[in-house]
Amino acid sequence: MPGTSITTAFIPVQDPLAAADWYSRMLDLAVGSSNTFSAVLGAAGSASVTLMGPDSGIDAAPGLPWATCNFWVDDLAKTRARLAESGVPTGPIEGSADVCLFFTARDPDGNTLLLTDR
Repeated sequence: MPGTSITTAFIPVQDPLAAADWYSRMLDLAVGSSNTFSAVLGAAGSASVTLMGPDSGIDAAPGLPWATCNFWVDDLAKTRARLAESGVPTGPIEGSADVCLFFTARDPDGNTLLLTDR
């Protein structure tokens, strides 16, 4: 049986070019490609995130109340503080240090993002 891996998670946005810039600045993700249809972002050795704009024909409006994926970050507290200082709505750090610590944030389109320590 062939192996299975996750290659991308989709997030609906109004403007893929502007959203790609925000995700690149706020989460330090490399922009692989971007246009009015979509933007593909990722980090070395990881799955990608595809920001889907209205031109893509996706039948999903921005402002998802749940996260389509999680973003693992090196320093959860530092990342949360930096996002909050930049005006990004963030929740408290929650979870269990033995299992997983996390917090939620919202991108400029109102999508819920989940940031984790593992």
